[in-house]
Amino acid sequence: MSENYKWVGYRTIVRKEITRIVRIWGQTIVPPVITMSLYFIIFGELIGRRIGDMDGFSYIQYIVPGLVIMSVITNSYGNMVSSFFGAKFGKHIEELLISPLPNWVILAGYVTGAVARGLMVGTVVLLVSLFFTRAEIHSPLIMMTVLLLTAVVFSLAGMVNAIFAQKFDDIAIIPTFVLAPLTYLGGVFYTIDLLPEFWQKVSAFNPILYMVNGFRMGMLGVSDVSLVQTIAVILAAGALLFGWCLWLLHRGTGLRT
Repeated sequence: MSENYKWVGYRTIVRKEITRIVRIWGQTIVPPVITMSLYFIIFGELIGRRIGDMDGFSYIQYIVPGLVIMSVITNSYGNMVSSFFGAKFGKHIEELLISPLPNWVILAGYVTGAVARGLMVGTVVLLVSLFFTRAEIHSPLIMMTVLLLTAVVFSLAGMVNAIFAQKFDDIAIIPTFVLAPLTYLGGVFYTIDLLPEFWQKVSAFNPILYMVNGFRMGMLGVSDVSLVQTIAVILAAGALLFGWCLWLLHRGTGLRT
């Protein structure tokens, strides 16, 4: 069989995902942008005036990278978990399971769609930030690398959640009780240098801390952790989740009845 079928299958999944995102843009793009705008107004403008500068930048400039990454994390994760679980719930996933497509192609197609939504929302949030503060770009390469890898990691994490989920309530547990706390405690609104030494060490186990600071390094040139640590943590998390997802798909966990 020609290898072309893999490309056709991948392209079809991606097109379906992108079409879904664009068709319901009022649900996929607008709400997170409004939420981030409120963060800019409340934390950046109102509270930021009382806080003053942080690491040599105005407070609103300092939190822009964190808010962009936060929007990418929540939307890449949310798109994957809702889309894949929806396919499970509607029994559409069975058509892919019986097709000749390798599991890695199916996974790559869904991940690409989720990454696309994460990057779309992240880009719009970054543009919205220009209404509140001026843009600071230290290294576009670092920015795009961290942004893309972060979206991939949380797309894969969303796949794991979707595979194990048995009902719609299950897809809200991890974002609410795990993802949200890790995000807010990941240095989005502060530098960990403000924390006591014990909590700085605890924060080092939060992978989102590295993603936020990696993107902040790309935008502002400042970071609480080294760029090498950031890339190493993100790549390790991505490799682990990618392998786990392929293993789960191979076993048919949560997919076969």
